[in-house]
Amino acid sequence: MIWLIFKYMITAAMVVLISEVAKRSDKLGGLLAALPIVTLLVLVWMKLEGQHPQKIANHAWYTFWYVVPTLPMFLIFPLLYQRYGFWLALMGCCALTIVLFIMWSKLLSKFGIALM
Repeated sequence: MIWLIFKYMITAAMVVLISEVAKRSDKLGGLLAALPIVTLLVLVWMKLEGQHPQKIANHAWYTFWYVVPTLPMFLIFPLLYQRYGFWLALMGCCALTIVLFIMWSKLLSKFGIALM
């Protein structure tokens, strides 16, 4: 139980740290948010918890493929935000990401990569 609390504290601290940095510097906050910090933490947690190496490798592999359809959201969000406000922009970007993920998944399936 202590291990689980420790994991929550470290992971939450990273999110809070990035949001606090972003308040002070758009560029540095964006850089930190773009780093795969959460993925790196997950890989470390999996290793420390004794997960099989193939399971850890699979996590990294699938993370790569899942990131690609999320990238357009970061380009479109600022445009939608200026025009429609935060909440509509966020909902629109979530919807766009879902559509892109489905399309991406279908495309990758033709190359033998199954995301769903």
